[in-house]
Amino acid sequence: MPYPLITLKSGKDQSVRRFHPWIFSGAIGSMDRPPEPGDLVRVADQQGRILGTGHYAEGSIAVRLVSFGDERVDEAFWKRKIREAWESRKASGVLDLTGNNMYRLVHAEGDGLPGLVIDIYGDTAVIQAHSMGMHQLCHTFAEALREIYGPALTRVYDKSEVKLSRHAAGAPADGYLFGDHTEGICREHGHPFRVDWVRGQKTGFFIDQRENRRLLGEMSSGRTVLNTFCYTGGFSVYALAGGAREVHSLDSSRHALELTEENVRLNGFDDSRHRIIHADAVEYLKSVDVIYDLIVLDPPAFAKKLSARHKAVQGYRRINEAALRRIRPGGILFTFSCSQAVDQDLFRGAVLAAAIDTGRQVRILHQLHQPADHPVSLFHPEGEYLKGLVLQVDH
Repeated sequence: MPYPLITLKSGKDQSVRRFHPWIFSGAIGSMDRPPEPGDLVRVADQQGRILGTGHYAEGSIAVRLVSFGDERVDEAFWKRKIREAWESRKASGVLDLTGNNMYRLVHAEGDGLPGLVIDIYGDTAVIQAHSMGMHQLCHTFAEALREIYGPALTRVYDKSEVKLSRHAAGAPADGYLFGDHTEGICREHGHPFRVDWVRGQKTGFFIDQRENRRLLGEMSSGRTVLNTFCYTGGFSVYALAGGAREVHSLDSSRHALELTEENVRLNGFDDSRHRIIHADAVEYLKSVDVIYDLIVLDPPAFAKKLSARHKAVQGYRRINEAALRRIRPGGILFTFSCSQAVDQDLFRGAVLAAAIDTGRQVRILHQLHQPADHPVSLFHPEGEYLKGLVLQVDH
């Protein structure tokens, strides 16, 4: 039986014709029968022309298209998409990075698979589905991964949202689609890190900051460094490896600080140059008397939806102002936003306002973004979620 057919309202098909994969609920004119969340549906214009196929969901984004035009979407289709993602990583050189066995294999819309993330940690693949449609295909994705990697892949873990994974038919109780539970010691540019894909944030490690961490390491020699929102201590490890004189790792989570300390030890650094700080980042920056040579601001997303955007921009302004006041003349600020709802211009505007408030002279040295294994579809600019600036802060 054909998939349910959704017909768009007149004039609401233009974004689809420009290959944007999201169809909002307000654009739907009619359905030939009501689909269930996770069902594949066909989308047509007012003339009945098929525009694409995608997963249906209840919410503001009603359909996430996986195919444009009238294409058959079956098991072979999904396996081909996973292999194409692997070939893209091979072509970009991500698979051949020296001393690295962590990377993103599938980046949702960037790979034409909205709602799906797959990260590789050595011999482990971690699947994170953000839609019911993608979650229902996890076993198909696991099979595709085994076909691509063969015996080099020993386990696949499903880390989809609890409301999806623990109540869906056929979901394994412990999350492992195959293989046994373990925690991995993985490497990034030669640095070992413990990755806990079961209890850690996202899939276990913030792979998207890989190249930005390396840049920070290159700029850390002889500096005192404050790494706020340190999580597993990635920036701290690179700063220590780069010859920082002293590194302070700050987080409001004691578990995160424990992970940071473990990763510092894994990399062979003693405690004399490293200190952990359990505190709120903004409160610490406002109250402390210490002046740093280099500060990292890598907070969690301040806005996960458009309605929170204004509040998020004000949050970025406040935290950047606090950091700018704690940097010595000639110092460096690495500042980031991972809020999809806050674009590059809004983020830069918030940092500009913070600089004006402090009266400091600030120059942009680098504009940072997510690496090649987190590709952005040209037709889906919302996928460019990670924005970063490296600033030199003068008198």
